[in-house]
Amino acid sequence: MPHEDPRTFEDLLAEGAAVPTEGWDFSWFEGRATEERPSWGYAVSLAARLAGATAALDIQTGGGEALDFALGRAAKAPVLTAATEGWPPNAAKATALLRPRGTVVVAAPEDAPLPFADGAFDLVSSRHPVSPNWTEIARVLEPGGTYFAQHVGYRSVFELVEFFLGPLPAEQSAPRHPDHERADAEAAGLEIVDLRAERLRIEFHDIAAVVHFLRKVIWMVPDFTVEAYEDQLRSLHQQIESDGPFVAHSARHLFDIRKPHD
Repeated sequence: MPHEDPRTFEDLLAEGAAVPTEGWDFSWFEGRATEERPSWGYAVSLAARLAGATAALDIQTGGGEALDFALGRAAKAPVLTAATEGWPPNAAKATALLRPRGTVVVAAPEDAPLPFADGAFDLVSSRHPVSPNWTEIARVLEPGGTYFAQHVGYRSVFELVEFFLGPLPAEQSAPRHPDHERADAEAAGLEIVDLRAERLRIEFHDIAAVVHFLRKVIWMVPDFTVEAYEDQLRSLHQQIESDGPFVAHSARHLFDIRKPHD
């Protein structure tokens, strides 16, 4: 049901614009936005995979939150655990979080070759990589090794994106379609063990949550600033005030992929 928020539109804009955006901790959204969780429980499942690994690599680790959670719940840790991250504020946050667990964080751009030798890891993981490089993933996996990851899927949160940008062609997010990602992984010589896809309900309860989300997940509306989109933000604020939460849907894919033995 809609409710009357005593804070003004300007108050909420300022609040959403002031929240730090580094890392992938979404606890600030509590009470202001909700998102259904995938049924497979990625971080808990990753903990079980880590317990059986000898050398593990988490790519595009963000602030290291998912890996830290999984390592903290693994029955035993791999002998070697490393992570990569391309955005300096996230790399610094991940280093502070993961170093006490014996994990080395390497600053490496998402589009660069992974700075590791061929066959260095028996487990490569990632939660929400921007753009997985399947050839590099295959290269650093040892034969028989596993890539276990949760990806952001096809047309994720597009109800919100198209509110700001208008209708977008389906081809714009085609690389994130599960069939496309399957084909790219197989072209790199990898074998699909399991691939699952789910669409999950998201609710934004105030415009501050929308502002913070678009500042944090910068590829949704790439040129987003409060100033550039003030008219759309005001319209959406009025819609939320009159009709209740703005509803969108995220897309998530779970990948369990193996590098075949020679």
